[in-house]
Amino acid sequence: MRRLLAALLIAGSQSVLAVEAGSPPPEIAGPRLDAPGQSIALSSLKGKVVYVDFWASWCAPCRISFPVLDALYRENRPRGFVVIGVNKDVSALDAKKFLAKVPVTFPLVGDANDAIAKAYDVKTMPSGYLIDRKGVVHKVHRGFTPETGPAIREEIEALLKEPS
Repeated sequence: MRRLLAALLIAGSQSVLAVEAGSPPPEIAGPRLDAPGQSIALSSLKGKVVYVDFWASWCAPCRISFPVLDALYRENRPRGFVVIGVNKDVSALDAKKFLAKVPVTFPLVGDANDAIAKAYDVKTMPSGYLIDRKGVVHKVHRGFTPETGPAIREEIEALLKEPS
């Protein structure tokens, strides 16, 4: 009985750590992968709608999601929308090779030691976290299919209409 209770407590405590809709997102801060010498911090983007996207060069669905996310970023940036790409590659060279084939204009940060991914409890690639203007996670997307892009577009549109 004690073992069962201990197992349930451990399992329950792990789900508490997961970032889900309605929770505040962990901070992302660090040097930009795409712009050496510059840094980015999620906390500096409060008042904007933010999509945090975890990606890697070995992630096949990321090759599909990147052009969609970049188009959404370019289209909605003037209205207060930002995408932050968090790269999970151990090697920055692998990330750069991927970006040479699938370029984007949104800010990128490296996470070679997985500290950011662990804080978000990322289990699926890609994983995306849509954050509203108040700094609360509105929606979590795990994986990416052809249906994901239109769904994200609708969610972004609704959040951009909300006051900050």
